[in-house]
Amino acid sequence: MSIVEGLLQDVALPRMIRVRQNFAVMTCPDVAAAVRAECRKPAIAGRIRPGARVAVAVGSRGVADLPILVRTVVEELRAQGAIPFAVPAMGSHGGATAAGQVDLLAGLGVTEASVGCPIVSSMETVRLGTMAGTGLPVLMDRHAMGADGIVVINRVKPHTSFSGPIESGLVKMITIGLGKQKGADSCHSLGFGQMARNIVAMAEIKLREAPFLFGLASIENAYDRVARVVAVPAEDILAAEPQLLVEARANMPRIQFNPLDVLVVDRMGKEYSGAGMDPNITGRGDTPFVKMTQSVASMAVLDLSEISHGNASGMGLAEVCTRRLFDKVDFETTYANATTAAVLAGARIPVIMESDRAAVQLAVRTCACPDMSKLRLVRIKNTLHLETILISEAMLHEALGNPDISVLGPAEDWGFDERGSLLG
Repeated sequence: MSIVEGLLQDVALPRMIRVRQNFAVMTCPDVAAAVRAECRKPAIAGRIRPGARVAVAVGSRGVADLPILVRTVVEELRAQGAIPFAVPAMGSHGGATAAGQVDLLAGLGVTEASVGCPIVSSMETVRLGTMAGTGLPVLMDRHAMGADGIVVINRVKPHTSFSGPIESGLVKMITIGLGKQKGADSCHSLGFGQMARNIVAMAEIKLREAPFLFGLASIENAYDRVARVVAVPAEDILAAEPQLLVEARANMPRIQFNPLDVLVVDRMGKEYSGAGMDPNITGRGDTPFVKMTQSVASMAVLDLSEISHGNASGMGLAEVCTRRLFDKVDFETTYANATTAAVLAGARIPVIMESDRAAVQLAVRTCACPDMSKLRLVRIKNTLHLETILISEAMLHEALGNPDISVLGPAEDWGFDERGSLLG
């Protein structure tokens, strides 16, 4: 037995209770129909010229129904006589390579076959100007800039590293996504303390100098489904997005137990959050510029999704991870993302344990809970899907007193196989 195994062998894990968190629900019953209706509004359809080559900018996040959103926009552009093509708009993601960004889109279900148009990927940019007072270059995807028109598609949601009137959405897609690696690097170079200002200032230049037509924003509900879509004329994006963000923030899921001694995240990944694990859920941000309310003393993350292609940005915000997760990390990709964002905290390596059981035990042992019979531990699948979670037995009374929590079964022991891997 190793020294660490000896230190953990007497760490008992609490029995866990499965509960359902109930959130207010607004759902778009037919996403494609909603997109068509938005694209056919006179203020939008009147911008599309027959024969125009239109670049459709698509990002790297796990946006609900992303292939449907893209395909329907492509169909509507083509119905108006335009010639659409898609461009990856994801800054440095995908290892900051053209092929890597195409692969990342494919992992999200966006392929030439699924959306019905070519995907033109390049990391080449053109310079549109300089941001006043900073000298920072404002850069734009070369293929998008060469088109007759540009449409951006993105989900509006709170950002994971800064807070402001405009955070993650159409404006960020315009500034950072379509800036490719060099443009994203330029915007991030002054740090996240300046990000709320920089993304807007750079977007103002791009909206003035580039042929943007409109943006299609989606707002999701707490269950990772599209609640509403809205097409916004290019000149109205900066004014419209703050209110869309207010709506998106109100719709976000959350862990309805606070504070926590231990949070266990089964899987992190880019399809769940740009930070791998959303700080708005975990309470763990990689900068001091994002406002959070959740409090967690110790966090363990157990696995990395395949769709992330080895990008483990965000792992460093947990105290503990597993050997399984560590073995999946592509450090070139992870470090490219962290370097471009100019924030290295999320790329740090947590304490590595050989099994799920050991990782959870270490998080429990080091959480500094004065009375283990009252341990407040929550286990979640990931930070995007929070309807069904597991809570420690000591939290049952709190769950029963919350009308938005439904208890789904009795307390049960953790299930591990002989190697210490979680069963189910």
